[in-house]
Amino acid sequence: MSSNGSETAVVALPVKKAKTKKLRPARKQVKPGDVEKKETPQTGKEYNIWYNKWAGGDREDSYSNKTKSQTRCNIKLDSGLTRANTTGIKYCCLFFARGCCPYGWECEYLHTLPDPSTALPDSSKDCFARDKFADYRDDMGGVGSFNRQNRTLYVGRIKETGTGLETEEVVRRHFKEFGEIEHDDSETGWAVKVLQYRSVAFVTYKSQLHAEFAKEAMSCQSLDNDEILNVRWATEDPNPVSKVNEKRRLEDMGQAVIREKMDPRVVDAMRTIRALEDGDLLDDEGNLIEDGAMDVEEEEKDTGHGAKRRKLDVETSPPPEQEPPKLLGLLSADTMDSLKYFSEIRKRNGAPPTTLRAAPPKSSAGLGLGDYGSDEED
Repeated sequence: MSSNGSETAVVALPVKKAKTKKLRPARKQVKPGDVEKKETPQTGKEYNIWYNKWAGGDREDSYSNKTKSQTRCNIKLDSGLTRANTTGIKYCCLFFARGCCPYGWECEYLHTLPDPSTALPDSSKDCFARDKFADYRDDMGGVGSFNRQNRTLYVGRIKETGTGLETEEVVRRHFKEFGEIEHDDSETGWAVKVLQYRSVAFVTYKSQLHAEFAKEAMSCQSLDNDEILNVRWATEDPNPVSKVNEKRRLEDMGQAVIREKMDPRVVDAMRTIRALEDGDLLDDEGNLIEDGAMDVEEEEKDTGHGAKRRKLDVETSPPPEQEPPKLLGLLSADTMDSLKYFSEIRKRNGAPPTTLRAAPPKSSAGLGLGDYGSDEED
């Protein structure tokens, strides 16, 4: 209402719904012939026919022999739909990660970041469908190992121009493009560690798939100072606390996968059986109540919510002892009942009834021949 007493109408504006961003067809990163393939000079001592390269001279390879990559992947511009989105292939394009795929939307592999929520068809392959090995290479390069979950990258040859925190921010800014980085308790809150005055950094991702993609995408790239990075797999952290945390994380991941695959009815049945064995309390939804010794009625009075809870107790009292059948002379009670039953059948069939005579009761004087019905009874 306005100051002059007239009423003003309030018009409700329509709320716009957030539009979901749809991927466009992937663009061609380079044209055929744009990338000039240059072979680095071989400095090895022996030629390895398995890897098709010279071996034994990696440590003698100087910094000047490393060549910078001619292309680099830009996730925002280069991501898009390819034929793999229709054929169902779950693997990413290796040349897309390196920024030099000439096929674009015609490529047979994905041109997007790997999705951690989607499991790959084969766990022995990386996100680019390359076979992993049992052990890492001596220089911690290559595809990696299938015997260990490794989410940490070693980044060497960094040019430091400021403090350690400033260098961490530069490294994180370049590497966060290729996946979500893990959080920790450091000053910056991110799992990016820089060894100051040693030109080395360690970057830990939340998913191993993102680490595999970032290793190929940032290999032989530069940060802010035109350096040439040496990106490798990091060795295992010798810190005992880190080992315990990593083991717990893997156990939680395994349990989560098992719970997703199991039938919830089977889980509820197993939880109920365990509660029966332990004598615990369960609520209506089947959840365990911590205070198992509290009585149901007292608990309802204390809480005041009137929640119905049931107590599962196991009856531990032994079954009642059965009295042994009484003996009537030489024959037991069951035998006498059987004889009576057959006697009734004979009577119904017209046969003369059979007279049953029980033996006399036992005397308290002791055992004698009369107890067995002998001839000296009279």
